[in-house]
Amino acid sequence: MADDQALIDIQSTTTTLKQAIDQYLQWMTSAGYARGTYNSYRIELKKFLYYINQRVVAWDDIFTLSTLCDFQKDSGVAAAPAVKRLSRYLFEQNRTSQPIQKQYQRLPDLYEDYLRYYKKSRQAREVQVARIRRVLSAFHDYITRINIKLLSIKIEQIDAFMAEFTKDFRTQTAKTYRSYLRGFFRYLYRERKGLRKDLAPLLKGCPIFAGSKPPKYLRPHEIQQLFGSLKLSSTKDIRNYALVHLAYWLGLRPEEISLITLDDIAFATSELTLKTRKNNRPTTLPLPENTLKAIAVYVIGARPKSNHRRLFLNLVAPFRPITANMTGRYITECIRKAGLSGTAYWLRHTYAQNLLEAGACIYEIKEMMGHDNIESTRKYLHIHIKLMREVLFGETL
Repeated sequence: MADDQALIDIQSTTTTLKQAIDQYLQWMTSAGYARGTYNSYRIELKKFLYYINQRVVAWDDIFTLSTLCDFQKDSGVAAAPAVKRLSRYLFEQNRTSQPIQKQYQRLPDLYEDYLRYYKKSRQAREVQVARIRRVLSAFHDYITRINIKLLSIKIEQIDAFMAEFTKDFRTQTAKTYRSYLRGFFRYLYRERKGLRKDLAPLLKGCPIFAGSKPPKYLRPHEIQQLFGSLKLSSTKDIRNYALVHLAYWLGLRPEEISLITLDDIAFATSELTLKTRKNNRPTTLPLPENTLKAIAVYVIGARPKSNHRRLFLNLVAPFRPITANMTGRYITECIRKAGLSGTAYWLRHTYAQNLLEAGACIYEIKEMMGHDNIESTRKYLHIHIKLMREVLFGETL
């Protein structure tokens, strides 16, 4: 009887999984997935169904990392994107307890508290939190290995860790990882009051004697060339048109643009609310009329129909929000297509230059740019060529 019941349970699970796969494939068709993607997913899910049918796996254990790894080894499937997407689809429908995801080793409470604080205060994406977790995990392993308590650590010991941890990384990567650790120690000092001294400002890399390059920006005739080259002939053109407007007229970072939601835009008052900035101070900015129109044209004529509240979405199903990296890439592509040399950040630098030439003081620029440190703003003073010529040669602006 027990064997008969086990067989019934297996058959029931297999039937449920088959129905779920059929429904997911139907959803892919309705969502407009490319035919090639649909076919590759169908083949992979067929293999997965066969794999589950050959084993005694309860429904709650099907969409786990261990089952996925076993399936990949048994079938020779490398990344198994279809199974992962199916698990996410079923999770969103409340048919599974959680999607398949990497399981991270839990860190001590101070680290976990910081990761939760960072995610909430910065509204950070999971991928960003995961990057910080990897650095903190390596740091915790290091101080455990050399038997140092976290709250009694010295800057020399942090520097020793960074030297060991980043020895094989490029300078920019090491700088990014150092900033992750700097944020953690700033939290320990300011929020948790666990350190007697703020070690964050002391955590610096080796000096780069070439010096930091001043911000680069586009000249007025180059801006005219850029906007003159923008097209509105396709949904991609319309979306990129709105991205460029936000980058130039408001000086927003690619990440800030990617995080804008439909709820952040007040069309009646021509205002944009930014809930998350580097300085941790939400702000409301006036939207120029041309920028507001660019957003409206995108929302009405180019934005895919979706339940996502993020403003900017991929134009290929399943229409997920675009990332900061994608935002920067799209804006940079527009600049390059205009025959100009530059990146998305050049438009932000141009915005700062325009504020400076309009007579804004450094503190006003700091707030408008969303800087958390005035030193970040001060570097823009070095590129105010027109003001220098007025002072030195008596030329009018």
